[in-house]
Amino acid sequence: MNAIETKNLTYRYRNTGKGAIAAIDGIGLEVAMGELLCIIGHTGSGKSTLVQHLNALLKPTEGTVLVNGKNIWENKAAIRAARFWVGLCFQYPEYQLFEETVEKDISFGPKNMGLDKDEIKRRVLHSLDYVGLDKNYLTKSPFDLSGGEKRRVAIAGVMAMEPQALVLDEPTAGLDPAGKEQVLAMIRRYREETGRTVILISHNMEEVARMADRVLVMDHGKVAFHGTVPEVFSHAEELTEMGLTVPPVTRIFMRLRALGLPVSAGVYTIEQGVEALRKLEGSMG
Repeated sequence: MNAIETKNLTYRYRNTGKGAIAAIDGIGLEVAMGELLCIIGHTGSGKSTLVQHLNALLKPTEGTVLVNGKNIWENKAAIRAARFWVGLCFQYPEYQLFEETVEKDISFGPKNMGLDKDEIKRRVLHSLDYVGLDKNYLTKSPFDLSGGEKRRVAIAGVMAMEPQALVLDEPTAGLDPAGKEQVLAMIRRYREETGRTVILISHNMEEVARMADRVLVMDHGKVAFHGTVPEVFSHAEELTEMGLTVPPVTRIFMRLRALGLPVSAGVYTIEQGVEALRKLEGSMG
């Protein structure tokens, strides 16, 4: 059974004078249990609209969303279950911090789940550890933290609900390089230790290359490509035409191919690039 599945998922919104416009159109998606799926696409391609359907924040105009094999719009109980099963962390989640202390903010979701105090405390401490912050942060005001710390506290609030699928919309947006690496390391650790499903929206193709099991590329509300990282990055020229910036090493190898050298266009990490150049040197030696 898949963790999440969509069938012919379509969402249309009204735009006065132009009729119904499809933000996403006919999306068929299967996300396996424990998989890390990265969703990429240019601004306005429908990425955020898609993930907001996965825990019933948006209701499809057409199509079906299955979470853990169940139609999330079957009844009110199914909607509630989906919202706990799929944890969604919006872009710039620190803007949603509102409590007096970090502890109160992280515990907000578990409290709404009706958990007892001991279980809430366990989850708060556990999620705080996942995001790399110690217990001294619990009594601090979230508004006194740095941008990266606020981001991690906000993500901890979603993790504390212990969703089976964690969805993160541009979790490194606006952070400095050190902050980005901290957040990515946190996501990798969370996934490795829990084995849970993670869906990550990102504009950063190097992040995608390093993190993803599979990649979904969206273009104008439709699926353009869907496959493993090598399969998707082999379409580097098409991705560039869509306005996506492929990793620098991939662009270098695209240029080498254009110059007539027998190298792969599917190179997307430095390690692959080094290995490819060694093979090229050996074949030419």
